[in-house]
Amino acid sequence: MSVPDIVPVILSGGTGSRLWPLSRESNPKQFWPLLSEHSMVQETARRAAGPGFAPPVVVVGEAHRFLVAEQLRDAGIASPQIVLEPEGRNSAPAIAIAALLVAEAQPDAVLWIMAADAAINDVAALHAALERAAAAARGGRIVTFGMRPTEPHTGFGYIELGEALADVPGVQAVQSFTEKPDHATAERLVAGGRHVWNSGMFVATASTLIAELREHAPAVLAAARGALDGAARDLDFIRLGADAFRQAPAISIDYAVMERTRHAAVVPADLGWSDVGSWDALWDATPKDAAGNATKGPVELLDAEGCYIRSEGILTAVLGLKDVVLVTTDDAVLAMPRARAQDVKKMVERLKARGLKQASEHRRMYRPWGHYEGLIMGDRFQVKQIVVRPGGRLSLQKHHHRAEHWVVVKGTARVHRDAESLLLSENQSVYLPLGCVHRLENPGMIPLALIEVQVGSYLGEDDIVRLEDTYGRS
Repeated sequence: MSVPDIVPVILSGGTGSRLWPLSRESNPKQFWPLLSEHSMVQETARRAAGPGFAPPVVVVGEAHRFLVAEQLRDAGIASPQIVLEPEGRNSAPAIAIAALLVAEAQPDAVLWIMAADAAINDVAALHAALERAAAAARGGRIVTFGMRPTEPHTGFGYIELGEALADVPGVQAVQSFTEKPDHATAERLVAGGRHVWNSGMFVATASTLIAELREHAPAVLAAARGALDGAARDLDFIRLGADAFRQAPAISIDYAVMERTRHAAVVPADLGWSDVGSWDALWDATPKDAAGNATKGPVELLDAEGCYIRSEGILTAVLGLKDVVLVTTDDAVLAMPRARAQDVKKMVERLKARGLKQASEHRRMYRPWGHYEGLIMGDRFQVKQIVVRPGGRLSLQKHHHRAEHWVVVKGTARVHRDAESLLLSENQSVYLPLGCVHRLENPGMIPLALIEVQVGSYLGEDDIVRLEDTYGRS
C-alpha cells in the first residue's frame, strides 16, 4: 500500500510589524517578495507542492482572503482549502482547525505545519528532514525541526536535544524547551552544543494532534470543533463560526501541546532557515556585494558598508553610511542602525498611537477584483488608480457624497451606469454623477487600468452602498 500524501498546513496570520514600512496589517510580509520574485507565502506553498503532497490547507485572516487566494493561484497551487479566521487566536486554535478538517476524511494523514513567512535555502535538505519527521509522526510523535544555531540569537526559542529514537534514524526526543532567552543564556545554550533553534514547523498525524489537544488543551479543541460545526462555504473559502472560534484561548501550539506532551521529537537540520522576522534578518538572508551591502530596487551606493537598502520605487542614494537599514516606500521611509532592527515594532506602536494610517495601511489596497492605489488627495477631491484583473467586477454600488470620473488607460472596461451599459477602451472616459447606480467590469484578457477622480464632500471608503456583490461583501 502506498504512503498517503503529506498535507501541508500553512499558517498565514501574522502581520510582521518589525518589517515596517514594507509589512503592514493591510499587506503583511508573507505577501511580499522579500528574497525572490515570489512572495513568502508563494515560496512556502511551492516547497510543499508536487508528488507526495496533497493540496494545502491555508489558515488566514479574513481580511487577506482574496490576496492569499490570488497569490496561490498565480503560484500554480491547485485546490487549496483556505480557512478564514474571524480573528487571530495564535497558532494552537489554527492548528486544531486544520487537524479536525483533515481528519474528517483522513484521520491518519500526516500534517506538515509551517508559517507562511520563513525562508529556507536548501529545499532538498528540507525534504530529506521532512521524510524522517513523517516517519516518526506515523509512529505517534509530534515532530519539530531544530535549526542548528549559528549565533546566540535571543529572538528564537531553543530545544534541548534528547536521546535518539531507535526506530527512526535522524530523529531525537525533545528533552526540554527554552523560550526566547537573554543573551547570556543564549550564549550558554549555543556553547553547550545540545540546543537547536525552534523553527516553528511541526509534523504529526491529524489523529495524534487531536488526541494531544484533547488531553492538554481541551478548550482549544472544543472551540475549534464548534467553529468548524458552524462553518460555511463562501466562494472558495471556509468561513469559520465566529462566535465559537472566539471562545478559543489565544495560545501557541508550543505552550498548549509541545511543552506538555510526552511525544515531542525533533529533527536537527541545516536548511539555511530564517524566520525573516526583522530587517537585520533579511540583510543576513540576502546576497551582498563586496562591502556587505544588500540592496533591492533603484538604489545607488557610494562608500557604504554593511547596509540593507531597499526602495519600492523612489531612487534611493546612500553615501558613506555603515551598518544601517534604509527602506523607502511611496508613503513612508525608515532609517536606523541595523543593530536597532528589533525596535521597529516600538516605532509602529508609536505611529498607531498618533493615529497615522501609514502604521497599518498601504496606499495600494487589495480587493477580490484587483487593487486600487491612492495617488493624490486634496480638499474635496482625490485621484486613484484602479486595476481590475481579467474577469473581475466591482460591486453594484452608489455613493451619497461623491461623483466619480473614470478614464481608461489600459484594457477594456464595461461600465454599468443606471440603465446604461457602456464599453470603453483606452483614452475613453465616463462620468458617474452623485447617487447613480454603477458597476465596473473587466471583460477582457488583460488587466484593466483606469484613473478615478473623486469629487465630493466626503471621500471615505465607507461611502459605498453595495447593492449586489459577486464576492459576498456587504
